Amino acid sequence: MSKKMLGAERRNFILDLLKTSKEPLTGSELAKQTNVSRQVIVGDITLLKAMNEPIVATSQGYIYTKNEPTAYVERIVACYHTPQRTEEELQLIVDYGVTVKDVTIDHPVYGDLKASVMVSNRRDVELFMEKMRKHKASFLLELTEGYHLHTLSAPNMQQLDEAEKALGKAGFLVETLY
Repeated sequence: MSKKMLGAERRNFILDLLKTSKEPLTGSELAKQTNVSRQVIVGDITLLKAMNEPIVATSQGYIYTKNEPTAYVERIVACYHTPQRTEEELQLIVDYGVTVKDVTIDHPVYGDLKASVMVSNRRDVELFMEKMRKHKASFLLELTEGYHLHTLSAPNMQQLDEAEKALGKAGFLVETLY
């Protein structure tokens, strides 16, 4: 696209792209397609979310969640570990066919801080970790001396139970919250 797209037209175009994409789309990709800056895209996504569009920012890019009922079950688990064991923890979970949807910490000043993780397999974990290293980003758990929550999602309870058991055996699990 050579011409800069404006306001509502651009947001509609972004929404259509997200709805039809089978892969997450990065802010840079969307910026290139609409001939605006990545920061403009961030603002557009914020406005779309304010209009109750089910858009989630993941470490791989933006995704549109269809708000369709799913057969997946979820569980929140409390974990503890050092930043150096993050990749090990995530790989352990996804190896059971479980998705790590997010991470939440209880910050002493800000209260609950939640960030989307959305990793479902080892490749997702690898990309997430590469992005963390590239940006020299800190893990949220560093703000709480290693304590954090994960929302886990799987097709069935057995997978969640197996992942939880493995987390306990590896020394990551603090407790399960339903």
